[in-house]
Amino acid sequence: MTNLKPSDKALVPFVSVDQMMKLIHHVGVEEMLRGLAEYIEADFKRWELFDKTPRVASHSEKGVIELMPTSDGDVYGFKYVNGHPDNTKTGFQTVTAFGLLANVANGYPVLLTEMTILTALRTAATSAVVARLLAPKGSHVMAMIGNGAQSEFQSLAMKAICGVDEVRLYDIDRAATAKCARNLEGHGIKVVECDTAEDAILGAQIITTCTADKQYATILTDNMVGSGVHINAIGGDCPGKTELAPAILHRSDIFVEYPEQTRIEGEIQQLEADHAVTEIWQVLTGQAKGRRDDRQITLFDSVGFAIEDFSALRYVRDQIAETGLFQPLDLLADPDDPRDLFGMLQRAG
Repeated sequence: MTNLKPSDKALVPFVSVDQMMKLIHHVGVEEMLRGLAEYIEADFKRWELFDKTPRVASHSEKGVIELMPTSDGDVYGFKYVNGHPDNTKTGFQTVTAFGLLANVANGYPVLLTEMTILTALRTAATSAVVARLLAPKGSHVMAMIGNGAQSEFQSLAMKAICGVDEVRLYDIDRAATAKCARNLEGHGIKVVECDTAEDAILGAQIITTCTADKQYATILTDNMVGSGVHINAIGGDCPGKTELAPAILHRSDIFVEYPEQTRIEGEIQQLEADHAVTEIWQVLTGQAKGRRDDRQITLFDSVGFAIEDFSALRYVRDQIAETGLFQPLDLLADPDDPRDLFGMLQRAG
């Protein structure tokens, strides 16, 4: 899995933030988004092989800390991630994360990596995989409502994977919009800074909402959404946090990752528990239909799921095997005699 020597079996490849950034620049942002999309799509197509459970969440007044585990039977993976909307007011990230892959056969970790940057990339890649399935044919304009840490990644993923060539930006914080516009300069995508959410969605075939406040918000009202659009709703991702007016949900065909988790955390927490939704893996495997006609409103109620992180970890594991962009981490006690852990401790003294 890596270029560690067999004698270094207790050393775990660790990808730091610096090494992750070097890897992204080595591969290229858009090429990495395309690569992640391929891995995500491949794992969604073997969805039924995976262990699946809603993420394990510890909620507080300020935010949430979560563990997101899964396994395909050969490899186990998990991500630790937090979500604290007020963090930016004190100079901290809203979301931070790290992740791990392990060999199911012996339980030994085979990768430990930062996932704050990687999560932004895999979230954007997932959005674009789904938009490629569900957005109207020929979609080339996206409205990006909420211009925080995800906005540039979402914009570039839609460009690289779906062919979007214009993004219309809106945020209640004009500085965030200016930041996003500045960061997207030179990336071959037209950027339009908008004064209102209504202005942003004019002419857009894809509408992405990605705001951070932990509240029942109405970022899109019913009268703002016309027929024939695809909504990529990624900001409602925990209990008590939504972005869309319920009436929009009733007019849309809703697609989700894992219903048992989305009904707790996504936009559909506003609906009855038996409201019909379609799982994305079923569309990818041809077991369910996606977009049926030009007037249909499709809605991806995305909250993020562990299999997407698993895909991203697999991708990074394969890339570092070629690039060497990792450091061996002395994480596991591994005595010569597996029964003599105390003896190893004594000899070290």
